[in-house]
Amino acid sequence: VSVESQRFIMEEGYELDLTYITERIIAVSFPRGCTEEIYSHNLKDVTRMLKSKHADNYLIINLSEKRQDLSRMNPKTLDTGWPDLHAPPLDKICTICKAMESWLNADPLHVVVIHCRGGKGRIGVVISSFVHFTDVSASADQALDRFAMRKYYDDKVSALMTPSQKRYVWILNSLLSGSMKINASPLFLHCVILHGIPDFNSARVCCPYIKVYQGMQAVYSSGVYHIGPGHRDRVCITLEPAQLLKGDIMIKCYHKSEVTSEREVIFRVQFHTGAVQGYNLMFEKEDMETANKDPRFPDYGKVELVFSEGPEKIPGADKWKNGGDVIVDYNTADPLTRWDSYQNICDGEGTLSVRSFSFTFTPTHAPFFFSLGY
Repeated sequence: VSVESQRFIMEEGYELDLTYITERIIAVSFPRGCTEEIYSHNLKDVTRMLKSKHADNYLIINLSEKRQDLSRMNPKTLDTGWPDLHAPPLDKICTICKAMESWLNADPLHVVVIHCRGGKGRIGVVISSFVHFTDVSASADQALDRFAMRKYYDDKVSALMTPSQKRYVWILNSLLSGSMKINASPLFLHCVILHGIPDFNSARVCCPYIKVYQGMQAVYSSGVYHIGPGHRDRVCITLEPAQLLKGDIMIKCYHKSEVTSEREVIFRVQFHTGAVQGYNLMFEKEDMETANKDPRFPDYGKVELVFSEGPEKIPGADKWKNGGDVIVDYNTADPLTRWDSYQNICDGEGTLSVRSFSFTFTPTHAPFFFSLGY
């Protein structure tokens, strides 16, 4: 497989990457700081190149926010965007992989263009997921393509992926390979335990609160826990009543400053309830966004999620009670704790219907996809 790599140098020091990962899979990425003017100008150049080389045989899979200019210049555009530096919904990864496979199998001249504006981690999610997706049905003559995709992933994008992005690729691989069975039951989240208290000011005081998202919609906000400087072991943020969760979940923990009334992210973590085996999830420091690079979060620190199959109080839950030096402020009218930074995120519904592709399920794929609702 001849793998070409072209680099377009843009004005004002910006540049875009256009890489032929294989002869039929192309990655086009624009940097996060690229201006609208430069983006539009370079998008026209890329479109001209694609049309001259591939005519109407290319499908663009857009991993960023939906853009009218992109779909106007390239009618075959599948908008599947999700927020930068986040993991996509599990079923969205499946949709993208199926669309790629269906398009590439329909005609030997067909190529796929993966478009992304911002971090390349999203490209890493798609490429590594597609390698796992095609593992179950790959033929011998695809071995070189698969080698090229793995090399691109290892050399170019793996280091740019967030812990949650890598977790979702691992979940997909585990489910496709059969090493994990999807847990179809909903779970009730009872508490989030911080093992090791971060130092967020000189007085060693931390004031955490959490927001829980299901499918990027906020479903729970806790009170603010004011932790005294002598409390260093752990703190339990209790959800009363327990929160019913199913599907793609994100938990974001903030520190609320007592001085400036501003907030900082302590950690962010994404997971899918279908991959939860048992009733406890433990995340080490390196498993969480923000915390993994923040020296204020202790190296030995962990976050534990405690679930059950029902809303009833778990026997022995009293052991999670915090001491008297932890005071909880339940002022839910505070706009800072109520502010939801994900309300206006586009859900990535595209102009090109995914249903317009004729997907072919292999026997290995079928049980997994049907369990996700396909």
